[in-house]
Amino acid sequence: MIIPWQEIDPETLDNLIEYFVLREGTDYGENEMSLSDKVRHVRQQLASGEAVVVFSELHESIDIKLRHEFSG
Repeated sequence: MIIPWQEIDPETLDNLIEYFVLREGTDYGENEMSLSDKVRHVRQQLASGEAVVVFSELHESIDIKLRHEFSG
């Protein structure tokens, strides 16, 4: 189930994004990005609708996924 990111407490959202960035080890090509830049990038993806916050009732977990990767 998609959770509207705007309804998540800002501090909680920041923590979720930071955890996602650190866990994923996202590849940004040759340019090395700081943690704050990576967090800002993911936040922009959420704002544009390219990424979504997803809650899994089955696994009782929350995650960030690219919209085209999310099925369900």
